[in-house]
Amino acid sequence: MHRLLNLYRAILASTVLLASATTHAQNAIKIGEINSYKAFPAFLEPYKKGMELAIEEVNAAGGVLGRRLEIVTRDDNANPGDAVRAAEELISRERVDLLAGAYLSNTGLAIADFARQKQVFFLAGEPLTDKLTWDGGNEFTFRLRPGTYMQAAMLVPEAVKLRKKRWALVYPNYEYGQSAVAAFKQLLLAAQPDAVFVTEQAAPLGKVDAGSVAQALADAKPDAIFNVLFGADLARFVREGNTRGLFKDVAVVSMLTGEPEYLDTLKDETPNGWLVTGYPWYGIQTPEHKAFLQAYQARFKDYPRLGSVVGYSMVKSAAAGIAKAGGTATAPLVAAFKGLTVDTPFGRISYRAQDHQSTMGAFVGKTLNQDGKGVMTAYQYLDGARFQPPAEVVKRARPAP
Repeated sequence: MHRLLNLYRAILASTVLLASATTHAQNAIKIGEINSYKAFPAFLEPYKKGMELAIEEVNAAGGVLGRRLEIVTRDDNANPGDAVRAAEELISRERVDLLAGAYLSNTGLAIADFARQKQVFFLAGEPLTDKLTWDGGNEFTFRLRPGTYMQAAMLVPEAVKLRKKRWALVYPNYEYGQSAVAAFKQLLLAAQPDAVFVTEQAAPLGKVDAGSVAQALADAKPDAIFNVLFGADLARFVREGNTRGLFKDVAVVSMLTGEPEYLDTLKDETPNGWLVTGYPWYGIQTPEHKAFLQAYQARFKDYPRLGSVVGYSMVKSAAAGIAKAGGTATAPLVAAFKGLTVDTPFGRISYRAQDHQSTMGAFVGKTLNQDGKGVMTAYQYLDGARFQPPAEVVKRARPAP
């Protein structure tokens, strides 16, 4: 009888523990995250590590509203249709509380439209097209990174100082590239009315014919080039440009190229003196960045890339928004994000109510080939809040909720 009683007690204790664990798992706050992991690993593997670090920190501090935070990821295969299907599966089968992520602008827009239709909260980390927050924006979508207008606005004042008149443009021929070039042309002509654009080379994403593009640019005899190629396309373009002497005596302004994801790939082919946006992780001396760098290196035995900062800050933003909203219901979460402030490795940012864009900024500086690897030099951090169009312009561009 005594043995049976002990066995009964053990079974009862195990049942209670199992029920408790099941309830705890069911009570977790689940973020459904969608991204192009297989297509763009250089950016998105560090990005995933940044998310993991943020999740661990949030949960170690007690979670959000006493509940654990979890990430459920899906790969969108760099395809808008697959991104929407992933979003549908996350909402209907995984029962996630909100959506997040996206790398490419076209997949980001597809998820944003799904969020609008289903009235689900979506926090976009990386897509840079201005349509995400302006003429294509909606009540349920917020964005972390500075978009193409903001980054172009950071580059143009320095571009004007180059005193170059004949500009060539090269970009991936999809939403991000088109948006970046449109913003740069608008802002450069406003600041330098005598500028002319002598050629535009729009390359298929991931399939740039770098030799033909470099030759076409050389034939146009520009004084300066504005480039927004990235990833493997950027590496091919730089190699061909170096081989053909394209960049000799030609100034280059290049969006994103200063990010370690891309400089690391260029290595000893990194050109000197390009004016770029990027992330000089090795030289940022602010307390908040030092704390992030130390934690990241201790956790992963590696240095962070810009993707790491984006993934980390996106999760921290989601946690702060949920805490402010008092839960994960969509309407309170949308209201909470309007004006939400969040501490990030780049300092404190806020999400503007008028267009749901965060005030995260970017570093602007020049490329330097140092000991066979690419770094940024002469850089400074520019607060995103300073590089917004006037409120009335945003209001005209953004549809009413």
